[in-house]
Amino acid sequence: MKNLLLKLIALFVLSLSALPAQATMVPMRSVLNNGLVLLTSEQRALPMVAIELMIDAGSRHEAANQAGLANLTSKLLTYGTSRRSALQISETLDFIGASLSSGAGENVASLSMTILKKDLATGLELLAEILTSSTFPQDEIDRQKQAIIAAIRAQEEDPGTVAGRAFAAALFPQSAYGRPVEGTEASVKSLQGRSLKDFFTRFYRPNRSIISVVGDVSEREISQALNQALRNWSKGMTSPPPAAPNQIGPPQTLRINKDLTQANIILGHAGVPRRHPDYYAIQVMNYILGGGGFSSRAMDSIRNERGLAYSVYSYFGADQSHGSFQFVMQTKSESAGEAIRLAQDEIRKLREQPVSEQELSDAKNYLTGSFPLRFDTNRQVAGFLGQVELFGLGLDFPNRYGELIGKVSRDDVLRVAKQFLQPEKLITVIVGDQKKIAVK
Repeated sequence: MKNLLLKLIALFVLSLSALPAQATMVPMRSVLNNGLVLLTSEQRALPMVAIELMIDAGSRHEAANQAGLANLTSKLLTYGTSRRSALQISETLDFIGASLSSGAGENVASLSMTILKKDLATGLELLAEILTSSTFPQDEIDRQKQAIIAAIRAQEEDPGTVAGRAFAAALFPQSAYGRPVEGTEASVKSLQGRSLKDFFTRFYRPNRSIISVVGDVSEREISQALNQALRNWSKGMTSPPPAAPNQIGPPQTLRINKDLTQANIILGHAGVPRRHPDYYAIQVMNYILGGGGFSSRAMDSIRNERGLAYSVYSYFGADQSHGSFQFVMQTKSESAGEAIRLAQDEIRKLREQPVSEQELSDAKNYLTGSFPLRFDTNRQVAGFLGQVELFGLGLDFPNRYGELIGKVSRDDVLRVAKQFLQPEKLITVIVGDQKKIAVK
């Protein structure tokens, strides 16, 4: 019954992938006068335009004692320019019914805007202001610092977040990739306005950026509009592409005591970068292991058969320069040891014997069939196209994805399981009531 349901779902989502709208997702690519890479996907169904801007201004560029600088800088972009206060920016957005948000990760900072086509010129004018003349008023800096510190304190009470941060720090020690992008309470308190302005001036430059525009606009139209609106946004220095962390943490078990009825557990180790040639075989393999929800071996073994965990899954996260593998569970404190043993067993089994033809077929059908469902909105398409450019996957990647997954064989799955699942290198993080947790 389950296999029949999977096949029906796969047929349904595959039918969606054949819709004409999908054929237009492959963007046009150009480079503007100031070095900004522009990706355009013309979608005329609604009079809306989604804009996603990614800038090489992530936390990898900050010093350890300034952790949180990239994040704070990105959050303050919309809180004042040389022409408008934070309130005036908010009023402008409300008046035209547009949305604008900003944020930062390890590698890039981002700005996201959704706007009606008739107000595009106003939106681009505001975007240009932010990118060329953000002022970082001290009162807004103080308010944002307080908000970030409050969020950091709240996250310290979330066991899943605590486990994730401990795992990252153990896997990538002495690296920006092992530190929380938000920084720590102490590092955020120490950040000064001068540092934010210097970071903004140095890194927020068009030749370090990718802009994706999806919606009711042609490539020629948006290219001309952006060249005009961003004419005063000048080029800056370039920087080398992200380098992989120069140190990987050794296998170890980290116990973090918290008064909880459930234990939050992560087992994992280093993974592969996004452009690794085995990335797609790894995704198929991981779907079978723990990425396939109720169809995965981990869910069958740990939840369905033994009832040890409500939530259990695995994934390979891939970045430009590196990646990680994580097997994540929540279980009763008393059963943590058994759940960890079963997780290790499932990892070893996948390395020892080929998966079945049915498992392989189900995984490939789901991964290819669900692919177009990621793009319900123009904003999702814009974000995806930016990632395709960032990772250098090629403009035709949306059309090639199904073929890349379809090529994966049972031999490929066994080969990558043996190579990239490494039980001898597992870092194990256990957050919970350690008095009740027995782990050998």
